[in-house]
Amino acid sequence: MKFRHTFPVCLFAAALVLQSCATTSARSNPEPEPAPASSETTVVAVAQPKREALVRKATLNGELRPYQQVDLHAKIAGYLQKIHVDVGHFVKAGQLLAELEVPELQHEIAQAEARRNQVEAEQKRAAAAIERAKATVELTRTSHERLIAVNRKEKGLVAQQEIDEAAARLRSAEAELAVSQAALDAVGREREGARAAEERVKTMREYTRIVAPFAGVITKRYADPGAMIQAGTASHTGALPVVRLADVSRMRLVLSVPETSVSSLQPGQEAEVRVPALQKSFSARLARFTNNVQSNSRTMEVEIDVANARGELKAGMVADAVVNTGSRKDALTVPVQAISNAGGNRFVMVVNRDRVIEERQIVTGFEGTARMEVISGVTEDEPVVIGNRNLLRAGMKVEPKLEGAN
Repeated sequence: MKFRHTFPVCLFAAALVLQSCATTSARSNPEPEPAPASSETTVVAVAQPKREALVRKATLNGELRPYQQVDLHAKIAGYLQKIHVDVGHFVKAGQLLAELEVPELQHEIAQAEARRNQVEAEQKRAAAAIERAKATVELTRTSHERLIAVNRKEKGLVAQQEIDEAAARLRSAEAELAVSQAALDAVGREREGARAAEERVKTMREYTRIVAPFAGVITKRYADPGAMIQAGTASHTGALPVVRLADVSRMRLVLSVPETSVSSLQPGQEAEVRVPALQKSFSARLARFTNNVQSNSRTMEVEIDVANARGELKAGMVADAVVNTGSRKDALTVPVQAISNAGGNRFVMVVNRDRVIEERQIVTGFEGTARMEVISGVTEDEPVVIGNRNLLRAGMKVEPKLEGAN
């Protein structure tokens, strides 16, 4: 019976020990308390809408080419006797570049000169024959007139037959004069033909000299002395040129302009040509348009003339042309990074006077390079958010920070 009273007491003591251990464990590993709510306001970068003149620029890529370039052929066939220039030589207009040797041409020139001399001698003989014929005509006319005068003064003193014979001699002399004049005219025409033939042969001789049609630089040499050069005519399409000459005093920058920008460009429009290889920019103007949009690329070629007095620009260099494709005066603008697109509409986040974000739908107009015109939806005194707008929502209270460059 004594054991029955002792057992409950032991159970109670054990429970007290367990409770004490649990309390000690709880104190050594306390549960984390919830963090107090932050009172800081989100700082956002904003830009102030402003009125300004907007300019839209387009950067077009192209390649520099010589202003004019030509492969110089020989007009007649012959052997290359001398070549006075080489690749890289700068030449003047009219400068002698090469000479051909055509031996048979000298014989043709000698024959043409001999023929002209012969015809000129014949012309002199014909002129002398005319003078003799004129003298004969004068003599026979005088004799005929004297016989008539005597017969008038004293009838029957001179026989009529004698008068008729004098008249016949006069007509014969006049006919001989006419024949001599015709012969002189014929010889004169022969002389003109002989002179033309001689000039033609001499002109052919000039074709043995290849000269520069304009000032420039020799960019290629095709032949060496002794080479047989064919005449560069339509019947010899494969004729070998002698040299290639390029005018590099100014360069052509050929650009491919997209169809959408063609209407905004005009001849004479200013452009800035940037050459990455030289790290330089050059002022220039749009010079000429092909006025033909290519169907395969939907682009049109536009050329810019770039002065190259120092010879810095080289054919084949890549260059960019920056041109104005439009402008708008006194436009209310915002930075392009402040605008988002959704469902075909455009939106901005505006920080109102209570520093609360509002999402506004806007209507935009002219688009510049870094800013865009806003026609409606924002006023000049409403800053727009340009920071990370993905973390922002309409209705949030923020601390706007105006960016210095906007």
